[in-house]
Amino acid sequence: MRILVAGGAGYIGSVITEQLVEEGHRVVVLDNLSKGHSASIPCGVDLIRCDLIQADLVEKALIHHGIEAVVHMAACSLVGESAKQPSRYYSNNLTATLSLLDSMSRAGVRKLVFSSTAAVYGEPDRQPIYEDDPTSPTNTYGETKLAAERALYWYSSAYGFRYISLRYFNAAGATALCGELHEPETHLIPLILQVAIGRRESIPLYGTDYKTRDGTCIRDYVHVRDIGHAHLRALEALEGGNATYNVGCGGEGYSVKEVIECASRITGKDIPVEVLERRRGDPATLIASSSKIETELGWKPQFQSLEEIIGSAWAWNLSHPGGYSEESVHDEHAT
Repeated sequence: MRILVAGGAGYIGSVITEQLVEEGHRVVVLDNLSKGHSASIPCGVDLIRCDLIQADLVEKALIHHGIEAVVHMAACSLVGESAKQPSRYYSNNLTATLSLLDSMSRAGVRKLVFSSTAAVYGEPDRQPIYEDDPTSPTNTYGETKLAAERALYWYSSAYGFRYISLRYFNAAGATALCGELHEPETHLIPLILQVAIGRRESIPLYGTDYKTRDGTCIRDYVHVRDIGHAHLRALEALEGGNATYNVGCGGEGYSVKEVIECASRITGKDIPVEVLERRRGDPATLIASSSKIETELGWKPQFQSLEEIIGSAWAWNLSHPGGYSEESVHDEHAT
């Protein structure tokens, strides 16, 4: 299949691109490189450097490359930033998505796998979280992702789109080629590893008085490889109709303290912490039920242990001490 990955130079997008190539698909990446890294894209994959809002360029790319389906990963995703810059998040996450859908419609491409988020649930009343639980986002990031999901429903009704929306929880880990590298970094595991490497002095610990087994927040961590495989299974299932799925490991999840202790064992380094007050809007526990995607698509996480997840991220950091080299070997096109 000929697939365009929007945001394919980002953390998760680059892993999906890598896996699509491994399975024999013809892949084109579209990315403005505001957050992504061209060096994370596999050799031989064309990179089209532009914004989704540049509708003429996107439409030309879809037609020129004979694209049959789109994996849409491009978005802003920092919860705190979204509260301070709602205009940016509505523009990048909703307006740009609508522009992409319009470009796809004009180009005759009507198959889409959409990268959504657990943030659409807000602070759920029960754990684990199921797809039919109420959606009540507590931040602009979640709200704009939910708005894009709703738009997909109406575009499907009006224009015959086939889509699958994947709501994933805490992506973590790495492949040998692709790892997590953001600026600024806000995710727990890469921040901990920055301490282990010596780039940070300590890790902030926001609250130790939650009603959990050790007083710190519990989250569902899913290996980025498993998230990538969920997208591959979703692409195969598009002909079957529209659907929304959680992507997580389930189980009991892991607390912040447990993640820190595990990283300390794997790296052999002490991880000093700085205890701070709770962050507003941080639920005590967020764990996904992935029973629906397991039953309907046959997807099941293959890397469920925290040791595997953190170990792969640590290995990537050790093999990429300077991060990504931005000496891109990929062709960049505007059409």
